Amino acid sequence: MANRKLTRDFVKKCKAVTAKRPRTVIEHILKHGHITTEDLKEKYGYNHPPRAARDVKEHGIPLEMFRVTGSDGRKIGAYRFGDPKKARFSRLSGRTALARELKEKLTRLYGSKCAIYLEEFDEKNLQIDHRIPFEVAGDNDSPTDDPSAYMLLCGSANRAKSWSCEHCENWLNLKDEDICRRCYWAFPEDYTHIAMQEVRRLDIIWQKREVAEYEKLKKQSVNAEQLLPDFVKKILKKHLEKS
Repeated sequence: MANRKLTRDFVKKCKAVTAKRPRTVIEHILKHGHITTEDLKEKYGYNHPPRAARDVKEHGIPLEMFRVTGSDGRKIGAYRFGDPKKARFSRLSGRTALARELKEKLTRLYGSKCAIYLEEFDEKNLQIDHRIPFEVAGDNDSPTDDPSAYMLLCGSANRAKSWSCEHCENWLNLKDEDICRRCYWAFPEDYTHIAMQEVRRLDIIWQKREVAEYEKLKKQSVNAEQLLPDFVKKILKKHLEKS
């Protein structure tokens, strides 16, 4: 889509985004018309292009993916702006002070913890994320100072959520907020499905002194010729049967 087709208001709101990763994508598209997955990886060092694209979408800026020829002659993915009429700019877009205030509220409520891993992280390594993806619900007229609509996630959890959500039928077509409310990625403390699949999930991190315990488990699983997740499940099953 040529930049001349973008409205002045659309461009202004795009330029108001201050977060580094989405701003990088936006500025590149405004200058060149599109950005490729190769650009994101090689030029800007983003090894997870869909995450960078999702950052832009979470600001309510429509993107569409298409294919172009990469430097090696193979077809690769590229992103350009979608229909500006479909833009739904988030109230957090470009408002770093508001985002900082919201993050402080979330930290006071839940501690400096990732909502998925339930482990302590340095606050600077935690990211604000909509519980219900912006692609599904937008801001839904809820005030941005209401922390119940948001969660803090570490980078790893955010990438996992991004991949799962973007492959979910609800994200792609249904856009039903109630489906999201019952999903692990929105409310990991109380859910009935993961991306509309009958699945339960437990994410565990071993940190600092706990790493030795992890290494012991890993060694035992190798000796038992079992994958580590299967080995841990077997241990838990035995414990439950005994209790």
